[in-house]
Amino acid sequence: MSGFAPAGRAQPAPWRRAGLAFVAVGAAAAALHYLLTLLLAGPFGLAPAVANTAGFLAAFPLSYLGHRHLSFADRPAPHRQALPRLLLVSLTAFASNQLLLDALLRLTPLPLWLALGLVLVGVALGTFLAGRCWAFAA
Repeated sequence: MSGFAPAGRAQPAPWRRAGLAFVAVGAAAAALHYLLTLLLAGPFGLAPAVANTAGFLAAFPLSYLGHRHLSFADRPAPHRQALPRLLLVSLTAFASNQLLLDALLRLTPLPLWLALGLVLVGVALGTFLAGRCWAFAA
């Protein structure tokens, strides 16, 4: 394979391809995070902050492996560099997630399912930029 697109068919730009893969991987990780959080907070009765922490911890390995092999496959950073960097990015995003979720639940009448969805989507853009420009950069 030469790396050239067939005549009349442009290949997606690296940022576009990475963005699409990021959305797919992020959606899978966010779905795991979201559904586990709701399950633990609902039927199992855990506090939202505890359930949200468990959801984050369950989703991180899926996020790292998916982003490493799909979203940022063109970024040559070795595991020993990328894993701790993405962990730092993810922990920062999670701290933002916790603070925003807590604020929305305390200050608005939004139900958990809606507040959590808004927060997860809102934090995703910063996570993409930090992953692309720093965590997986060589």
